Amino acid sequence: MSQLPYHEQEDVKNIKKLRNMIKALPLFCSDFFRGIEQRTSSRTRIAYAYDLGVFFDFLKRENPQLSKLDISEITLDHLDNLTVTDLEEYMEYLKYRFNERNQEVINKERGIMRKISSLKSFYNYFYRNEKIRNNPAALVQLPKLHEKEIIRLDVDEVALLLDEVEQGEALTKKQKSFHDKTKIRDLALLTLLLGTGIRVSECVGLDISDIDFKNGGIRIHRKGGKEVTVYFGDEVENALLDYLDERKHIVPEEGHEDALFLSLQRKRMAVRSVENLVKKYAKIISPLKKITPHKLRSTYGTNLYRETGDIYLVADVLGHSDVNTTKKHYAALEDERRRSARNKVVLREKDIFD
Repeated sequence: MSQLPYHEQEDVKNIKKLRNMIKALPLFCSDFFRGIEQRTSSRTRIAYAYDLGVFFDFLKRENPQLSKLDISEITLDHLDNLTVTDLEEYMEYLKYRFNERNQEVINKERGIMRKISSLKSFYNYFYRNEKIRNNPAALVQLPKLHEKEIIRLDVDEVALLLDEVEQGEALTKKQKSFHDKTKIRDLALLTLLLGTGIRVSECVGLDISDIDFKNGGIRIHRKGGKEVTVYFGDEVENALLDYLDERKHIVPEEGHEDALFLSLQRKRMAVRSVENLVKKYAKIISPLKKITPHKLRSTYGTNLYRETGDIYLVADVLGHSDVNTTKKHYAALEDERRRSARNKVVLREKDIFD
């Protein structure tokens, strides 16, 4: 398996995990996952499996008719007999519940919306295939979402972040002991994220052979497995070249020879490691903002939109399949641009002597 490209390795792991998750669901759920396999990624199907697990756990805990059954004994007939009221009670249950380890779980608006959306897709599949007669999920209204402020780094904060990565002046004594070993790698990694807007999963999946310095691009695998080239500028190129000079002298662990970014254990960096790395530096320069790798992606998208004013270009570079997703994220900037255009068109030239 170590010979497979990173994204294929991750897909194999996800499929194995998904199979175990499906075993804990009612038997008829297997039909649903087979039905959506060709148009969804393994990660998306895992999210569906998790959401459906929460739903069936609710039925087991809260529905008097099903509480005595094992989850594996729940049938499509049981699903067919549920009402809109049952599903509305489920939505209410999602706000505050206990998981299988009896730990408190509080879902916010977006978490509830995702779980209800998953349930709608689940019901739609069986209703469309005439396996059930009723589709109460179609009548359930999704919760209203309150728009959240988009958190991103300001231009000066980007410069401060990269300066801190390079110098490490505000790090703790313990952090500084590791900083000397990782600063060139960290600078290359964060410069790449800030200079291209790629996702953290795409970043850790990069192999050395994915970098094309001649054309200034990197080959990445988007969500869904699509392979694309993302182009980078001089700052990213210089940071990558500095890191690759250092990378030549590192002997990777077996199976990690091709990985671009290596951990101190000489293995391909994990998503969690990059998240911790971003958090460490961002807390120093912007302690009131919760900065994650995804916020660095938003920072890049903001900067690109301000420079170009082309929302379709931003959508394409960020890999959004629907430009409306991009518009939603950058609506405030769109309004800012519209306001700035109000005096661009002159109807009558003013007399300079007026």
